[in-house]
Amino acid sequence: MENRPVKMNDHTNLLELEEHMYQLVDVETPNVFRNLFPYDEVPKIAFNDRIVPHHMPDDIWITDTTFRDGQQSRAPYSTEQIVTIYDYLHKLGGPNGIIRASEFFLYSKKDRDAVYKCMERGYKFPEVTSWIRASKKDFELVKEIGMKETGILVSCSDYHIFYKMKMTRKEAMNHYLSVIRECLETGISPRCHLEDITRADIYGYVIPFCLELMKLMDEYKIPIKIRACDTMGYGVNYAGAVIPRSVQGIIYGLMTHAGVPSELLEWHGHNDFYKAVSNSTTAWLYGCSGINCSLFGIGERTGNTPLEAMVFEYAQLRGGLDGMDTTVITELAEYYEKEIGYRVPSRTPFVGKNFNVTRAGIHADGLLKNEEIYNIFDTEKFLNRPVLVAVSNTSGLAGIAHWINTRFKLKGDAQMVKDDPLVVQVKEWVDGQYEDGRVTSIADDELIAKINEVCVALNRPVFEA
Repeated sequence: MENRPVKMNDHTNLLELEEHMYQLVDVETPNVFRNLFPYDEVPKIAFNDRIVPHHMPDDIWITDTTFRDGQQSRAPYSTEQIVTIYDYLHKLGGPNGIIRASEFFLYSKKDRDAVYKCMERGYKFPEVTSWIRASKKDFELVKEIGMKETGILVSCSDYHIFYKMKMTRKEAMNHYLSVIRECLETGISPRCHLEDITRADIYGYVIPFCLELMKLMDEYKIPIKIRACDTMGYGVNYAGAVIPRSVQGIIYGLMTHAGVPSELLEWHGHNDFYKAVSNSTTAWLYGCSGINCSLFGIGERTGNTPLEAMVFEYAQLRGGLDGMDTTVITELAEYYEKEIGYRVPSRTPFVGKNFNVTRAGIHADGLLKNEEIYNIFDTEKFLNRPVLVAVSNTSGLAGIAHWINTRFKLKGDAQMVKDDPLVVQVKEWVDGQYEDGRVTSIADDELIAKINEVCVALNRPVFEA
């Protein structure tokens, strides 16, 4: 211990002495943490009460995987759709580039065409990056296109190393390091995707591997990013939980013991146990600068961390949006529904058609008196989505006129007044529903169908659903 250097921690301004050196533990049989992951039982969350300090980075940001992980779980986007969505992401991220980068496949001509067109936009942010197979041919393709960075898959759990790759830990590490060296030789900055990190041996494999990556970075003077991938959604953010499931434990280990700086750390989460957003926020809080997301959480199985969720997590943590234009989130949701044919589930926060619609009668009464009572924030300001009250037997003519005006975004002279024949006839229908014994509020689809039925009878244009 006496020969180990004492270093000043610039974040805490305390001198630190590293007590442990972590070397590869090249086991003969895989460690699959069967005590935590018994396949025939529900996974277990264990605790050792080792508490990790908060370590919020000076700068935090979002990266996007809509065109990579997001495309692995749906029909491929067209080139035109990719470029349009990329334009939206640029506008959403604002002048400060809070949405820092977006990653693309390069396998097909369609993918490469989209990459070229997005790069032609000349935006500083989101930076166009790639995700490739670990091969010299693909590195040359990245260089030829003019990209500065690419993602490389470096699966790190024994599940992958032993069962999928049929290697030992030492063989896998040597293979990965040779591939990453090839990438560095071409002048490309590698982004190492540590797949399945929440089932990996953090101190026996992940940290020794990342220590070697930091040595390569020093040798080549090219940044090497580390993306911690919670591929199966096993991560938890509970204080004192044990690794490899502890998000803060993983981030602490990568920073403190592997020496990876915050600005080179990314978290990539999945939502298998409903923890994608909370785990991603936790990664920010404990030292990870980048959070990798996809629009509306579209991704493998249960999906990725929703990008729109982290926009509002950012604002809550930092006290402001730093130039992000959140109304673009609504524009994107409408584009997905109308142009791509993807229907966002109606109760999805921020983007579902019912996310700020109040249905309970007693709630609606309070909302009409003061919308702050039952609305999370000024949704009209931030999302161009005025708060809605569902129509019921207590709505009255004014309530129905309000519903039509807000639902169809009617402004000025186009707005309905309560004595308009359309409003009057719809009110008569609503009253009839409850006179016949109905007790539930009128569903949107029912109401829209009735409104358009009356429009046809009155020889008026119908509304789009």
